[in-house]
Order: sequence, then structure tokens, then C-alpha cells
Amino acid sequence: MNPWVLFLSAWLAAAVLMLAIWLLQRATGNAGFVDVAWTLGVGTLAVFFAVVETEGDIARRWIVAVLAGAWALRLAGHILWRVLTTPEDGRYVALKKQWGPSAQWRLLLFYQYQALGCVLFAVPMWIAARNQAPLGWLDGLAVAIWLMAIGGEALADWQLSRFRLRTKERGKVCRDGLWRYSRHPNYFFEWLHWWCYVALAIAAPWGWVTLLGPLAMYYFITRVTGIPPTEAQAVQSRGAAYREYQRTTSPFFPWPPKPSTPE
Repeated sequence: MNPWVLFLSAWLAAAVLMLAIWLLQRATGNAGFVDVAWTLGVGTLAVFFAVVETEGDIARRWIVAVLAGAWALRLAGHILWRVLTTPEDGRYVALKKQWGPSAQWRLLLFYQYQALGCVLFAVPMWIAARNQAPLGWLDGLAVAIWLMAIGGEALADWQLSRFRLRTKERGKVCRDGLWRYSRHPNYFFEWLHWWCYVALAIAAPWGWVTLLGPLAMYYFITRVTGIPPTEAQAVQSRGAAYREYQRTTSPFFPWPPKPSTPE
């Protein structure tokens, strides 16, 4: 299939999906559904690309489809459970308050940016699916990275969920398990996951383009939509306890914590 036709079709499908999600958030008052839609959008496009791009090695196309599809289903399911069982994400509450009367139309534009993001973040999967090289050690490395990343992210999500169920007192900070070594281990393992598509595609023509996946994800997580608004909300809700957590614990890459300040 002509790449331009492929990407245009993908963008139109994602745009329609995000329009439907915008209507859903208007009806429910919860903007967090966009995170579920973005994840499923990227995963669905990855599977679609792996099916229609017949130029690549068929075994690798199956690997791309399975890895991307399983990643999307796990993460989207986790986010959906959180959206349905907890109050609206503080990031979106703050945005709507900041945007005031124009919030709905600015959210519509924001959701359409997410549709474009679905296509752009599915490009590494597309390049990997077009890789014609026989399976080799890089493909094994990709699967190993995926297993480590998805397992680590699932463990971090479970540890945080268990902490929240156990600890009802306001102001407490989770330091259980992986959260002792990183303030955002879930984000770290999500970022690590994107390197598996680099390993699957790097030997292909234009394979270096897949490096933009983890680089862009790192930028958005650490500078834009991930850590900055999440930590601003955490400081507001947990105060001094979270500021101490910031002082002692690595923000992203897991690392042994600094000693806590004696009370």
C-alpha cells in the first residue's frame, strides 16, 4: 500500500476516534478517556500496519503485531480501570480550569493532536514491520526488552494500586518496591518499551528513524505531559512528604535513594 494513503487512512481513523472520545468526555465530564484512546489507537494502528505491509518478513510482522497489541491492551485496560474508579486526573482538571469558558473547544483541538500523535508513534512499528531481514539476535533482544519493560511497568502499577488501597491517609507517598528507586518507575518502563521497536527495525532501511520513538517519549514524559504536571499535582496534595521524596529519589531512572532527612 502507498505509504501516503496508509498514513492518511490511519490519521482519519484516529481523528474520528478522538472526536468520539471528545463527545464521551463531554457527556461524562472526565477527560481522562483520551489516554485510553491514545494507547488503543497506537496499538491498533501498529497491528494494522503489520497486517497490510506485506514487504516485511512475515515472522517479524507477527512479532510487531503481538508485542504492540499486547502492550496496548494491558496499558489501556489499566488506564480505563483508573479512569472509571478514581476522580478525574488532576492534570485535566487543571487544564480545564486554566482554559475556562473555551475549555471544551481547546480540548477538542488537544484530542485531535492526540490523533496525530497516534500515527506518529505508530511509525516505528510500521518501519519494523517492513524490515525484510531474516530474524536474528536483534529480534530476540527486542522481545527481551519488551518482557522487561511490560513486566516492570505492570509491577509498578500493581505496587502503586496496592499502596493506594492500603493507605487512605492524605499526604502519604508510595515508596514500595520500584517506587523506592524512582519517583516514576511506570514512566521509565513505558519509555524502555519503545526501544524494542528500535531493535526490530534498526537493520531496515530508515531504521534509524525509530530512534525518534524513545527520544520523543522521553521528552514528553520528562518535560511535557508526564512528570511535570504529575509532580505539580503531587506536591499540591502531599506537600512536604512529596518534596522530601523529590529530594531523595531519582525522578526517572531507577537509582538507590539518598538518605532521608531526620525528623
